[in-house]
Amino acid sequence: MSYTKVEYEDVEPVGGGLRFLREPLGCEQLGISVLDCEPGWSGKLHDHGDQQQEEVYFLVEGAATITIDNEAVPLEAGEAVRVDPDSERQIHNGDAPSQFVLVGAP
Repeated sequence: MSYTKVEYEDVEPVGGGLRFLREPLGCEQLGISVLDCEPGWSGKLHDHGDQQQEEVYFLVEGAATITIDNEAVPLEAGEAVRVDPDSERQIHNGDAPSQFVLVGAP
């Protein structure tokens, strides 16, 4: 088959509203996730240096701030930010629900 299709809400969330779609889609190199954030939610501080995986965070709806190497980067719906593998990052959601699409690859 030349494609794989999934409904993201059919994928069991891990750690709150985070749904990893890589495995259900059968992706070999590309990681893709959907993150539904409650108001005031913050993610964990992390990096992907050990996997040399860069990430793009695309904010579908809402407003949030991504702290990247101690710099606050505000995002509004429709904006995206790319993060280097070795950079520490953490999502801080605003006062309303938000939705992100997170994409990563080596």
